[in-house]
Amino acid sequence: MTSRLTTLQSGLDALGLSLPAGAQDKLLDYLELLAKWNKTYNLTAIRDADKMISHHLLDSLAVLRHLPAGTLADVGSGAGLPGIPLAIAEPARRVTLNDANHKKAAFLQQAVIELQLTNAEVHIGRVQVWRPAEAFACVITRGFAELAAFITACRHLLVPGGVLAAMKGAMPIAELQRVPADAQCRDVRRLRVPQLDAERHLVLCRCAA
Repeated sequence: MTSRLTTLQSGLDALGLSLPAGAQDKLLDYLELLAKWNKTYNLTAIRDADKMISHHLLDSLAVLRHLPAGTLADVGSGAGLPGIPLAIAEPARRVTLNDANHKKAAFLQQAVIELQLTNAEVHIGRVQVWRPAEAFACVITRGFAELAAFITACRHLLVPGGVLAAMKGAMPIAELQRVPADAQCRDVRRLRVPQLDAERHLVLCRCAA
């Protein structure tokens, strides 16, 4: 655990992030839980502990400073990425984890309980028919769908002026050309994820009311 904590802290330092007390331990507890459930539910193809830190934790946390303040929905959350690391890093932010797959949602619910994430909750169901009691300041996804489909499926979840945030690998040039005409997605930010030798981009979209 000590070496993993050192690896994680090194990545956090490279990102310039200072997390609340105990957050690093909770992030590693999350990976332990993910590895345990992964044996049965196949939540992630990554099994190596160090790769989990870079590909899951640091990859998720790299977006933190680029997101608007306020409530956050992680749609198509799957194994809880990026929503669970973000909820751990920012305990004052309300985070809703969404997935339509009941097995994945069961893991998300157990993670919220075991990690004592009092700022997080789980919604099970397709986003297209989800009508939350309160809309979100930001809706994020790491692997939900192509950009145009993400915008079409999730724009109704936003407050006026809210942001749709899509995590991508290489610059999604073709996807950007297919976004709806009333969606403004010119704010594309290149991310540098410590310990990860791969392209990462964050596309921030705002839609007409």
